[in-house]
Amino acid sequence: MLPTDSAENLNAVTEGAALGAYVFSEYKTQGKTQAAKNVAIATNVDNASDVVSRADVLTKHVKAARRLVSTPGNVLYPETFVENVNTAAQGVNGVTVEVWDEKRLEEEGMNLILGVGRGSSRPPRLVKVAYASDKAKGHIALVGKGITFDSGGLSLKPSASMVTMKSDMAGAAAVLHAALAAAELGLDTSVTAWLCLAENMPDGNAQRVDDIWTSYAGYTVEVTNTDAEGRLVMADGLAKAVQENPDLVYDIATLTGAQVTALGNRVAGLMGDDPAIAAARTASEATGEGFWAMPFPEEMFADMVSPVADYRNTGASDGGMLKGGIFLKPFAGNATWGHLDIAGPAFNSLAAHGYTPIQGTGFGVRTLVKIAETYSK
Repeated sequence: MLPTDSAENLNAVTEGAALGAYVFSEYKTQGKTQAAKNVAIATNVDNASDVVSRADVLTKHVKAARRLVSTPGNVLYPETFVENVNTAAQGVNGVTVEVWDEKRLEEEGMNLILGVGRGSSRPPRLVKVAYASDKAKGHIALVGKGITFDSGGLSLKPSASMVTMKSDMAGAAAVLHAALAAAELGLDTSVTAWLCLAENMPDGNAQRVDDIWTSYAGYTVEVTNTDAEGRLVMADGLAKAVQENPDLVYDIATLTGAQVTALGNRVAGLMGDDPAIAAARTASEATGEGFWAMPFPEEMFADMVSPVADYRNTGASDGGMLKGGIFLKPFAGNATWGHLDIAGPAFNSLAAHGYTPIQGTGFGVRTLVKIAETYSK
């Protein structure tokens, strides 16, 4: 018997039990660990069935995001990611899926996404997953980084640094399952997820350092490091997302190693416009997912301006997490925008703790849903 009559406490216990019981063992042939199938909780909370039902939907999508993040790159790449999207969205009321293949990306001038994907035999994709609420009090757009494997491209990572780079699509997994959870919960806020999918590989067709691309937004971008590819695909995705005039737009990405240096493995960076920061902080306090608001110092903006193009994708090494966000800011246009750098919390290479497993964590899904759940323009 749960010794509380608080719906908030019941929700915490239900979510914690469901998430804590999760184990990723799909590729084990022996010694496979079975997660608990059902957890029984006795309680006298008045609306207990509603609380448990909500927690069931939400944790189902967190666990689905975890599975995507933990799936290796030989199995999950842009085309198969799209297959996962179609399967997950099938039968969810109010949800539509639209896919841009490499031909359509080229026709529409999404050259940053195409540039990142040039070195791979598996071409990039942009995916739109839209939940249109019948009772919409607002519209939130979510843009997720979906680099299904990041070798660094021609700016090749050391081998040890490639370990865990199957998880570089955690942002795309988070926005996909936040949108689907919003739909299943029937929220009053419409949610559109944009998944920017590419594989960053170093073949003879790969983009080079010093290449200049014209982005979807019309800005030219000089590539100064092909291993700063996430902000490139996100820039085109952001510019596409804000064309629909959402009330709030967030991008979420495993964007920088500097985020881990600054905030560690359990706290994500939060940047952007004050209203977006405030909404995310309030939501994260309710979900328990750690975010810490960071500044955009004015003097850093100049470092992201290229001498030969409008912008460059890297500058000096100081403030690397902030400069990743600063690069993205122009591509959000006039939208109210928040930038979530989840490089550390998205993947757990250490021991399991609390309700957080090893491998993919599904970080961000619950906070994005909570933002949509409480938002009203």
